[in-house]
Amino acid sequence: MLRILKASLALLITLVLTWVLNTKQGDIPPIGKLLSPYRGFWQNGETAADFPDQQTLTLPGLHQPVRVRFDDRHVPHVFAQNEHDLYYAQGYLTARDRLWQMEFTTRVAAGRISEVVGPKALEYDRFQRRMGLPYGAARSEREMMQDPTTRLVLESYAEGVNAYISSLSPKDYPFEYKLLDYAPEPWQPLKSALLLKLMAWTLSGRSDDLRLSNILGKYGPAVVQDLFPDYPNRTDAIVPTGTPRTFTPVPVPAVPPLLSANPSNKVPSREPDAELGSNNFAVAGARSASGLPILANDPHLQLNLPSIWYQMQLHAPGLNVYGVTIPGAPAIIIGFNEQVAWGVTNVGGDVLDWYQLKFRDASMREYWHDGRWKPIRRVVERIVVRGQPDRLDTVLYTHHGPIVYDHDETVFDKQTPTRHALRWTAHDGGNEVLAFYRLDRARNYEDYQTALSTYASPAQNFIFADNQNTIAIQPNGSFPLKWADQGKFILDGTDARHDWQGWIPMAHNPNVRNPARGFVSSANQPSAGFDYPYYLGWDYNPSDRAHRINERLAQMQHATPDSLRQLQNDNLGVNARLMLPWMLQLVTENAGATQQPRPPLPSSPEGAAVQVLRQWDYHYTTEAVAASIFELWYTTLVRRLWEDDFGAATGLEMRYPSSARTNQLLLKESATSPWVDDRTTSPRENVHDLLTASLHFTVDSLTRKFGPLGPEWRWANQKSTDITHLANLAGFGRMDINCGGSPGSVNATGPRNGPSWRMVVALGPQVRAYGIFPGGQSGNPASTYYDDMIEPWRQGQLDELVFLRAADENHPRLRAAWRLEASSK
Repeated sequence: MLRILKASLALLITLVLTWVLNTKQGDIPPIGKLLSPYRGFWQNGETAADFPDQQTLTLPGLHQPVRVRFDDRHVPHVFAQNEHDLYYAQGYLTARDRLWQMEFTTRVAAGRISEVVGPKALEYDRFQRRMGLPYGAARSEREMMQDPTTRLVLESYAEGVNAYISSLSPKDYPFEYKLLDYAPEPWQPLKSALLLKLMAWTLSGRSDDLRLSNILGKYGPAVVQDLFPDYPNRTDAIVPTGTPRTFTPVPVPAVPPLLSANPSNKVPSREPDAELGSNNFAVAGARSASGLPILANDPHLQLNLPSIWYQMQLHAPGLNVYGVTIPGAPAIIIGFNEQVAWGVTNVGGDVLDWYQLKFRDASMREYWHDGRWKPIRRVVERIVVRGQPDRLDTVLYTHHGPIVYDHDETVFDKQTPTRHALRWTAHDGGNEVLAFYRLDRARNYEDYQTALSTYASPAQNFIFADNQNTIAIQPNGSFPLKWADQGKFILDGTDARHDWQGWIPMAHNPNVRNPARGFVSSANQPSAGFDYPYYLGWDYNPSDRAHRINERLAQMQHATPDSLRQLQNDNLGVNARLMLPWMLQLVTENAGATQQPRPPLPSSPEGAAVQVLRQWDYHYTTEAVAASIFELWYTTLVRRLWEDDFGAATGLEMRYPSSARTNQLLLKESATSPWVDDRTTSPRENVHDLLTASLHFTVDSLTRKFGPLGPEWRWANQKSTDITHLANLAGFGRMDINCGGSPGSVNATGPRNGPSWRMVVALGPQVRAYGIFPGGQSGNPASTYYDDMIEPWRQGQLDELVFLRAADENHPRLRAAWRLEASSK
């Protein structure tokens, strides 16, 4: 009996242990599966046999054979005989390298992360759905699927992705699936639409409407007009004042009475980073050594592994294009062909507005608009939560869009704006895939214009160059036709005059072609000069990068691709060049009867810091100690100037004035401005007090962090650029990248954001192009190609891109030749 009992106990323990080891326990992966030598992470190791020099793959659904050449960066060069097979192969090959990334990012956009990680992602999923990303994606999908061209592209791409998924067994799943213990699901065209909406969120999902309404309510219109003026930095507009106009403007809606919005200490949670930005520029043949244009682009996005971009060459009858795409989106998004090149930067226009609503009663089933009660549409979202019952979440919709949060609740540790409806261009349908399909095939300026006609969101500055010596740039997208400053503050949801009244005709979007100055450029500054007749937005990124780019382009003669590469890596800080001489002058003067009447002694830590700053050339190089001192000193000064007036102490969510307006106040108005005094303290401060206190804080902070003033204060240490894993998996990113640049430099490399793809294209009889991104082609952390481009990217180098004209062309950097054939089934 005892022997039976022991055997039964042993069997029970074995069964329990087997279950535990093969089941995900909270955040702990199923250890048994993960460590299994037959299906665990060991199977994700990579050997030379995984990428044979010659291979034939038999795939269901192909119409004709496809040839693929791989170069030494593992970039696939795809040669297909028809469009179906081209996009099928693009989907298959992209999934082969980036399947987990493709699916994970679409789950993020759709609000479906809880299905994988459980209830800890529930609020994130609710937020994505309440912001309307799946809603907008479904509308775009319907529009794209109605067009026969994009239907073919999306369905062929999905077919290729699914061919790869169906070839996998659990042992073949990418590592992240095993760690998180779930399986890939079939790809659908909707997922490609979701990716584009996620990009729209990243680039156009931020709004200051509620903050500005709070400022207006607290301080009045005179202060708003003074400290938050429209276009505080318009002197370097993308399309400069005086550019010839090719259209007759349509009437702009009349300005209705302004809403006195309810004050609120709530803003949308998890807003996109305000530091995101990009550069693009092109020089005309008159400024180049070749006599033909050269174009450059470096979009600045969050730095992640796997990388946000994937390089490909696509070749089919009538098409030969190279560039980068977002894994999961078909076609090439930024790139070139044998005749043209193009790139994008973010416009940052005002395309997201909040409406204050009036409800009939507490049931919130009707809202007052245009003189009558209108019904509210109720949409029930079913959220699958791993390990728990499904959650049902009812989202209310008005004609404006979703009421993102309809009652008070804490989301992401913050209160959210309640009872406001959201109007956003990302909710509208568009056919961005058709725009990129046509750009890939463009041969001239007219083709470029036609391609942009279907591009809606997020609005982008599309730069263009061709081998007929044309350069151009166009801030492009769907822009609502607004009265001036419509959406700068919360809008009145009861008044139809506050609704969007239509759209600016796309032919009226700002545009400049072959300007006399011989170059075009953008760096997220205002889209157009003061003579542009429509309102696109009131505030844009600081013009520091734009000013520096234009400064250097204006001096550029006999430019080569390396000239533009060097400009992409320019580390000069325009803000430091403007502000530091004034800061040093004032801080070393005797300020009189102040809290700190004496300037820093040369022998003091502050005095030593001042000496280092005096010798600085304003470049944010890796070793620049002065860059660390100035950047912290300046940001501390700005915080001390504005925090008491527009910070948390006010009890309301507000924002600081722009850097341009702040600098103007400091340089020209600080002696008399009432804003200089800290209203939370009894002594009255002057600007010398702010400067000396900020300098003391800076030196003390850096000393505590790095020790006494010395080489450890170097800028690379203080900035600490990290490239993290997309799902924040520890150990699968690259920390503390030793690189220069700063958010305000042309080389806009910050702690978490930076140039996600650098490209330079020299047009000519034989186009030549160069590019790099901070990562690698593979999404497999065990692959040689996971992060092999980080080091040259860090150093500011570019690869010459292998651009083939034929499938059998010889090139010393080619490594493998594969053939994809149709299966007999």
